Amino acid sequence: MNKALSFLVIILLLGCGSARRANTVAVSQPKLPQAPEGVKGSIAEESSKKVGSSFSDTERIGALMNYLASDDLKGRDSGSEGIEMAAKYIEEYFKSYGIAPYFESYRDTLSNYKKASYNIVGFVEGSDPTLKNEYILIGAHYDHIGIITLDKGDAIANGANDNASGTSTVMELARYFGTKKSNKRSLIFALFSAEEKGLLGSEHLAKKLKAKDLNLYTMLNFEMTGVPLKGKDYFVYITGYKKSNLAEISNGYAKENLVGFLPTAREYSLFQRSDNYPFHKEFGVPSHTYCTFDFTNFDHYHKVGDENSLMDFDHMATLVNKMVPVLEGIANAPTQEIKVN
Repeated sequence: MNKALSFLVIILLLGCGSARRANTVAVSQPKLPQAPEGVKGSIAEESSKKVGSSFSDTERIGALMNYLASDDLKGRDSGSEGIEMAAKYIEEYFKSYGIAPYFESYRDTLSNYKKASYNIVGFVEGSDPTLKNEYILIGAHYDHIGIITLDKGDAIANGANDNASGTSTVMELARYFGTKKSNKRSLIFALFSAEEKGLLGSEHLAKKLKAKDLNLYTMLNFEMTGVPLKGKDYFVYITGYKKSNLAEISNGYAKENLVGFLPTAREYSLFQRSDNYPFHKEFGVPSHTYCTFDFTNFDHYHKVGDENSLMDFDHMATLVNKMVPVLEGIANAPTQEIKVN
């Protein structure tokens, strides 16, 4: 989540108390030279497993998170050695699960940021000869704020919730479609850099795809999904709830009240604060962010305390599994059901 919210969030969270430690599972961190070995497997192995409700699990999410939010990546600041390690990790993951590069390579070099920075962009072509010309973009930012002021001996802002969580969600959804190839529409999976610098990675890609006249149907973004909502009758909310019927469509495919309305999201204009927004501006199509951070359930926004020890990997795996039929339904519907209000 970009820095424009930082001051507001700090004020709001001062009186919220410390976050309750979420249930996690101990997963050994992959060794850096072969980092993806901890999470990848053959397509043949994956195809033999039950998909849908049990596709992702706590162990897989833990392996992803324990690498992406590790101290070795030093907070994944844009243009840093740490985010370069994350980029290579995501590239190898995409390659392992049949997600092709969208451009000549997976890397989309930012033209609007001074340091060398890259979006990682993968592609799963649709199976329908007509619908494959319509695109759904599924994204999250994989950068964070890097090294910050020393706090109790720790200076690394690991960015587990913000936004290794959303990155892991997108990587697991990419794994599903990369191995199953069950989508009639074409899917673009984009992990953005420089979100923390002002949505620069998504802004760059949105303009680039608009210049290519991409037939974009919808943009679905994932941000801060590492801890569950509390006291809500829905599992996740979307920003810009009333700007389209995405919630209704999502809940129909989920067969439950999966997506709800969070008044705080509208009050603080969260629709404009994440990577969905540049696509809304450039294309005018339904563009939303799925999120489970509601200002009361996590006290460590842009702090060194944003660590994996506070993440709920079971919640994260559940979100992936609940989103699979939603994305599959949207990708395979005979008409474009999501409409801008």
